[in-house]
Amino acid sequence: MDVRRLDLLRELAERGSVTAVAEATGRTPSAVSQQLKVLEREAGMPLTERSGRGVVLTSAGHALARSATEVAVALERASALWDEFRNHPSGEVTLLTFPTVGATLLPQVLADLRSVAGLVVRATDLDPELAEFPDLTNEYDIVLAHTMPGELPWGGRGLRALPLLTEPLDIGLPADHRLAGRSHVTPADLVEETWLGVPPGFPFERILHAIEQAGGRRVEVSQRFSDMRIVEAFIAAGLGIAFVPRYTSGAVPEGIVLKPLRGVASVRQIFALVRPDVSERLAVRTVLEVLVDRAARLERSYDHPSRGTAAAPAAEASGPATG
Repeated sequence: MDVRRLDLLRELAERGSVTAVAEATGRTPSAVSQQLKVLEREAGMPLTERSGRGVVLTSAGHALARSATEVAVALERASALWDEFRNHPSGEVTLLTFPTVGATLLPQVLADLRSVAGLVVRATDLDPELAEFPDLTNEYDIVLAHTMPGELPWGGRGLRALPLLTEPLDIGLPADHRLAGRSHVTPADLVEETWLGVPPGFPFERILHAIEQAGGRRVEVSQRFSDMRIVEAFIAAGLGIAFVPRYTSGAVPEGIVLKPLRGVASVRQIFALVRPDVSERLAVRTVLEVLVDRAARLERSYDHPSRGTAAAPAAEASGPATG
């Protein structure tokens, strides 16, 4: 069987439609359909069947698609071994981040990687809903994703998830707030406050629901933003309180204090998601190693927020990538 046709079948299993496969691979839908029909003849049995106006994989098609993934992983592993033999992790790696990590963790990662000759990282940012993270691995080599503990929306997708950070989410308060002198806050302290929320479906929303349950009443959400800079500006102006990530929000602006929340689990987990075949590439592995290293340094360099403003992470000199 032709490896390229097997790869089209794998893409169909992951993307769900011939049209999506065509767009992703730069072909026309008819060309994709023709190649899948050739693969069916080679396999000697139906691999797809009609479903409404589209097609779905048969049980044989699903089985062969899983084999196609194994083939893709093996090919990438062979290529990676050759790169290791040459000691040359060259090539382009595409990376998708969400804004807070993009502003704090990613610059040092890319600075570290500048010394790796022939390695190019193309990064961009997006703050998607939880359900969208798995699909984005079809478009990018590495997807930085965040979720709540115990919730893995990419589970069962066959993706490799590399943990980077378990990050506390503190409560951002105006500096003159009635709770600003506390060492910590509880759900009972917060349910009567005006909140700055996130768009529906974003991870922080789940913690807000937990605060409502623990505090025994619904909270008032006056505004919803996905950009932390806007949230912090509204907090400083006395227009509400909000969750502020402890490690990745950067230096806390003047006029804001951060307080740990007790009584409700208030953390998020940050992962790097990679398709199994892509994760075999030496260039991708090199980027992942630096991501893990920089995430660990960021966590170590943070001073725990106390009474008043949290200290920003200490600046570190960038250097060559290390394993």
